[in-house]
Order: sequence, then C-alpha cells, then structure tokens
Amino acid sequence: MMDTRDPATGPGQPLSDTLDAETRMQAGGDHRLELRLWLRLLTCTNLIETEIRTHLRSQFDVTLPRFDLMAQLEKTPDGLTLGELSRRMMVSAGNVTGLVERLVQDGLVERRPVPGDRRSALVTLTPEGRESFETMARAHGDWVADLFAGLNDTEIDTLMALLARTKASARASADRETARAPRASEKGKRHDG
Repeated sequence: MMDTRDPATGPGQPLSDTLDAETRMQAGGDHRLELRLWLRLLTCTNLIETEIRTHLRSQFDVTLPRFDLMAQLEKTPDGLTLGELSRRMMVSAGNVTGLVERLVQDGLVERRPVPGDRRSALVTLTPEGRESFETMARAHGDWVADLFAGLNDTEIDTLMALLARTKASARASADRETARAPRASEKGKRHDG
C-alpha cells in the first residue's frame, strides 16, 4: 500500500496532489541536508507570506508592500525620505515612489519638503493612515499568532535560537564571499594587464 502521509506536515496528513519542492526533496533522499533545510525554510516563508497577503487583500484591500511601507513609517513618526524607505524595504526607489503616490492619493501618507534640500521629500503617515495601519497591525498580529498556534512557547524560543544561529551562519558565509570577491577595480587591472 502506498504511503499517503506528507512528511512535511506529519503523520495522518494526506499527501497533497501538488507536492512542494521540499516534500519532493525528502522523497528523493539524494540531496544534502542543508538543501532540505533551505527548502523547508523557503516553504514556511512562502506559506506564511501567502496567508498574510490573502488576509490583507480580503480584509483591508491592501497589498503587502503597502502594509510594509506603512509599517516603516509607523516606526518613524518624524518621517523618512524616499531613499530611506527604499533602503529599509530593500526595493528600488521607483517602486517606493509608486507606492507613496498611491498612498498619498488615498490620504494615508503625506509628503513634505525636507528643509534645506529641495530634491528630497519627507514621507509621514497622516492621522488617517496611522489609524488605518494600527487596525491592520492588530489583525496582522492575530494572523501571525494563528499561523504559529501549533507551537508552544518553548518550541518558539528554541526555533528563535536556532534561526539566530542560522542567520549568523548565513551572514558569516556572505561576508567571507564578499571578502573573496575581487573588487571591480581589481578585475579591470587583471583583464587589462
């Protein structure tokens, strides 16, 4: 008899018709443990993000990028420039500009000139934007709590500690890679020389 349990969800759970990449990897058994870990993390991230996006859209008619931008502004009541928003959100200035334009049209954020810098504008939440964000943030917190309801406090603490070590390991690897990569000026010298 064929095993219909999904190893990613546990015993007694039916194997879905469309297996995610992580489950296919587990079934194959010929890949490194680190690759399986990466796929497990990616699968969890995608599942959670999809749920958050769905809730934001259905309950507030808001996209995740708009919510994220408003979250950045909520943390900084004095406002942020478009460049600062772009860096914090890790998206292009063009994307941020488009998001800000739509939020200004909706009356949720405002732009005002930066004193002494005619080229820059400071973006802040309007009172309506702050109220709207606070309502969404409360709901967002409830959704996240529900998504992790299957974990107890000890398990969450353990997972947080393991993810902190994972983050440190990934950062150290990235730093080593950056240190090994030749600088653009060195590349030109090698090819010219």
